[in-house]
Order: sequence, then structure tokens, then C-alpha cells
Amino acid sequence: MNTLSQRYQTSLSLLTDLYQITMAYGYWKSGRQDDEAVFHWFYRKNPFKGDFAIACGLQDAVEYLENLKFSDSDIAYLGSLTGSDDKPLFEQGFLDYLYQMEFTCDVDAVPEGTIVFPHEPLIRIKGPLIQAQLIETPLLTIMNFQTLIASKAARIVDAAGNDTILEFGLRRAQGIDGGLSASRAAYIGGCHATSNVLAGKLFDIPVKGTHAHSWVMSFDSEDEAFKTYAEVMPNNCVFLVDTYDTVEGVKKAIKVGNGLRENGYKMMGIRLDSGNLAALSIEARKLLDAAGFEDAAIIASDSLDEYRIAELKDRGAKITIWGVGTRLVSAYDQPALGGVYKLAALRKPNSDWEYRVKLSENPIKVSNPGILQVRRYYQSDDKPFGDMIWNTETEVPSSKIQSFDGRKVVADERIYEDLLQPIFQKGEKVYSLPSIHDIRQRTIDQIQLFHNVNFGFYPVGLEEQLNERKLTLIKTLRQQ
Repeated sequence: MNTLSQRYQTSLSLLTDLYQITMAYGYWKSGRQDDEAVFHWFYRKNPFKGDFAIACGLQDAVEYLENLKFSDSDIAYLGSLTGSDDKPLFEQGFLDYLYQMEFTCDVDAVPEGTIVFPHEPLIRIKGPLIQAQLIETPLLTIMNFQTLIASKAARIVDAAGNDTILEFGLRRAQGIDGGLSASRAAYIGGCHATSNVLAGKLFDIPVKGTHAHSWVMSFDSEDEAFKTYAEVMPNNCVFLVDTYDTVEGVKKAIKVGNGLRENGYKMMGIRLDSGNLAALSIEARKLLDAAGFEDAAIIASDSLDEYRIAELKDRGAKITIWGVGTRLVSAYDQPALGGVYKLAALRKPNSDWEYRVKLSENPIKVSNPGILQVRRYYQSDDKPFGDMIWNTETEVPSSKIQSFDGRKVVADERIYEDLLQPIFQKGEKVYSLPSIHDIRQRTIDQIQLFHNVNFGFYPVGLEEQLNERKLTLIKTLRQQ
């Protein structure tokens, strides 16, 4: 299913910052367009002050790269741009080059739904410098947001335990694509369904929803509103009971529920959207159980996130389904992931690799050189032991990890997996995209795999030889 093309019936080649194209022009103009480069996409800090992130967005990135082609209208637009002298910004030869350009990079990436950590390369691009540069911004905008939302969803799902999480965020999302991308990422992060019908169609996500306060307010009484809804949709009855008086609303829902039961249907549940959710859910549960509706769900919404869900559960709330909207799809307490895309190696035709490091007075912003891979080590009981970033140009990487918190550890080199998998080779896709349900299951499996891991002691860092190479390169650069 080519969902990216379904959403946008136009070329996305100009979904980039102008400086990517001006740099590409500079590479072409100076004859460097065919130099080979390696870039990595990674992030520097775990989102939401958490212990990990969930890699997400790869399918959209793959579809973008598969369809990377400058159209006639793209070239015409670029040709219309002018510099400070009112003359064309780009010469025609460069525009012709872009028009004829075919994507030929190697791409390796961590599968969606994988638990990942700061500084680990999650996508590696290797190929012509001009191409690797041009795709920076679209990869960042696709991967950063979806990874952020999937990570938030995983936190919310974890807080809810065995309860069901419904993503209700479309009306509060950051625009149309923000809503669609958030629904996809939230499902991958572990949510069970969405209210977003277009996302349901595009991504095959289960959709859930019944009625709003306006339905109740459009009738002369709450009784009439519930009764009419039950007549119209007897197989989809969850009644929103807090339009006027919540407890009375529950009693009226029970009355209509009895009528549904007499006609061979069942009331699925009630929804609370305001007030003291813990106390109201406890009272509602008593009323429902006394009336024989022990299996009727109590659904809650109202500005929920992982913190409020945990608080309500601690207070004994009888809620089993949580409708989470604004604070999920807007990544309420962290609006951006801060993922970056950095050059790590470069070579001219028929030359050796030259490694590159971005320096900074802030150690967290010093990048890692090389053509990198992430090796995840396991203990004999299959429990994850630690992650090592290593340079694939090293023939035999050691199992010694120089972790970013200063510890030096030695992993069991017999049991490991390399996380980055081939996606494109010379521009040809070699990876079979899994279904969204398989990706979601991978998230669930990964969280279970790491369930008993003490993240405070989980080492993530550089392989010993890579760490030495980085330190030597930093020293050399600072002496220039």
C-alpha cells in the first residue's frame, strides 16, 4: 500500500530546505557531486526524559526515496528562483542534472518498532554526496515526528497496563499530516485503535468512536438522545454520560442498555469526559454492576497522558479504556525529538575513506565518525546486555563498549545482532516492508524483551577502536 502517494498526489522532491539545494548546487558546480558520502540519522536525548525511543517512520521514508524524482513543475519552480542580483539562483545545467538524477544510494535502517537509544545511527545513507545531502530534511521530518509519537504512545500504553488505549487526537493534531502521521505512529507505539477514519483507511488501523456532547444537546432530553442512538446504532453503543449530570447520565444509559439487551444487543459501555474521573468511574462501576452490566466498559477521555493515567489508577479508578488525544498526538511535554543527520565519512573516487567529526563545546553534540552499525548484545537468557556502535570498516570489532556514561564493559561476543538492516542497495529496494500490525507487534515484543532491563545500568556506547579513532580525530582537528 503506497500510503505516501495516496496522501500526496504530487512530487515531494521539494519537501526540503532551500539550503539543501544550494549545497547540492555547490557540490555540482565544484565537481564534487559524485564524491561518496556516509550520513547517519540519530537523536541525542531520549524523549520525555524516558529510557528509550521507539524507531518509527521507516515506511514513509522508504516510499519517499522510492519516488524521489524532480518533476517538470519542480524544475520550473527552481528555475524561477533568483538571487540578490535578481538573476537565476541556479544555472540550467544544474537543473537538467536534477531532472535526470536517479536515486542510487545504499540505505540501511533499524526496523520500525525497535527500542533504540541516543547517538545510535538509526538510518545510514551511503552514496553520492549530492543525493545524500538532498534527502536530509525529508528524512528528518518523517522520522523525527513519528519516532517521537510512537515513543509517547509506548509510555502511555505502559502506564495503562492491560487496559485499552484509543488514540483520539485528530482534532488537536498539528495539521492534516500531523494527524495522519500521529495516528500511524501511535498505533505502532501500542495504541489499540484510532478515531481517525482516514488513518484507518490508509494504514489499516482499527477505528473506534460513538457520539459527542452535541448529539445529546441536539435532543430535548438525555433519555431521548440515548434511546435514539441505540435505535440507530444498536451494535455500537457507548454512551457519553457527562453532558449534564454524570451519575444521572449513567442511570439513563443503564435504562437504555436494558432495552438493548431485550432486543438481543448489548450496551458496550459508557464514556466519561470531565469531572473527577476516579470517583465518577467508581460510582459508575457500582451502578453498572448492580444492573447486570459487569462487562460494560468505562471509557475515559479528558486531557489524559501517561502521568494522569498512572495517577488515576493509583486512586482506584475503574476505567479500562482510555481515550488519549491532545497530549499524545502533539507530544505535549516535548514538541520535537531533536534528531539530526550528520556527515560521518567521505571519499573521492578511487580514494580511501576520510572520517568526519562535528566538533562542539557541548560534548553531546560531538558526532561519531565512520560507517556505523549498532550491535546489540544479549546474555545467555536472551536478556539484552548492551548496545555497541561500531565502524563497519573495522574487520573484527572488539566486544568492548566505551559507554557514554564513562563505563567500560565487555559483552559476550557470541550472542548479538546488528540492528541496521539493508533497505536499498544502489537505489534498489531490497527490504520487504512489514504490515503495520507486524510493526506494532514488534514494539510490544521489544518492550517485553526489555521489561526486566535496568536502563540505568544498560551500556550504550562506542566500540573500543572506534572510540580511540574518534578521540584521535578530535585531537587532530583541535590542533589545526
